[in-house]
Amino acid sequence: MQITDEVAPRAAGETPREGTDAPRDRVFAAVLEHGPVSAAALAARLGVTPAAVRRHLEALSDDGLIEARSARATGRRGRPARVYVATERGQAQAPGLYDELAVAALEYLADELGEPAVRAFAERRFGELAERYRPVIEAAGPDPRERARALARQLSADGFAASARTVAVSPLARPDGASPVGGVQLCQGHCPVHAVAARFPQLCEAETRTFSELLGVHVQRLATIAHGEHVCTTFVPTPAVRKDTP
Repeated sequence: MQITDEVAPRAAGETPREGTDAPRDRVFAAVLEHGPVSAAALAARLGVTPAAVRRHLEALSDDGLIEARSARATGRRGRPARVYVATERGQAQAPGLYDELAVAALEYLADELGEPAVRAFAERRFGELAERYRPVIEAAGPDPRERARALARQLSADGFAASARTVAVSPLARPDGASPVGGVQLCQGHCPVHAVAARFPQLCEAETRTFSELLGVHVQRLATIAHGEHVCTTFVPTPAVRKDTP
C-alpha cells in the first residue's frame, strides 16, 4: 500500500472516512490495524518517509483519534521509543459506528425477555458470521496458523482491522506445568461495536466460541477493546514452532 506525502485540505474535526484514499486516513487505518506501532514501522509499511508519517500522526493526535505511548523497554539506552494506538474516540469514530442504537435495542431485549435472550441473539449473530466465513477458513487447510490468517483477512474485510502474528511461545501459563506451546496471536485493532460489547459481554463470549469453532482449536481471549485495551487479542494454539538451527 503506497501513500504520498501530500495531504488534502480537511475541515477541523473531520474524521477518517471509509473508502477514502486520503493519506491521513490510511495512516489512521494502519494504526488501528497494527497499533501499538512506531512511526518508523508505519513509514516502512506505507512506503513513505518517517517525516511524512509523523505529520499525519501529529494531526491525528491533535484530533484526539490516536495517542502516543512509550514502547516497552528493550534494554537499549536513550529515550524510549514512542508507539501509537487508537484512542477511545478514534475507535468510536472509525467506520461502522452504530453503538447507541444497538445498545438501546439490546437493553430493550434484555428488559423484555431477560439476559438469556441477549445470549441467544449473540450466538445467532456469530453463528451467521461463522457460516459466512467457513468456506474461506476451510479452504485454508488444516493448519491452525493458516486458518487464523484466513480468519484475520475475513475480519478485516468486515472492518475489524485484524492481523495474525505467529508467536514461538504461548503467553499463557500451563496449569499442568507442561512446556508451553507456540501459537498465533489474532489481533483486532478495531471493534465496530466495542461500546455495545462493553455493556453486553455476551457478544465477546460468542465471538470467542465462534473463533474456536472455525479454527478447530480451543482459543483464549487475552484482551478486548470493550474492556479498555487498545486491541482485541486472541491466542490460537498451534503445533510447536521449530526454531531454525544454524
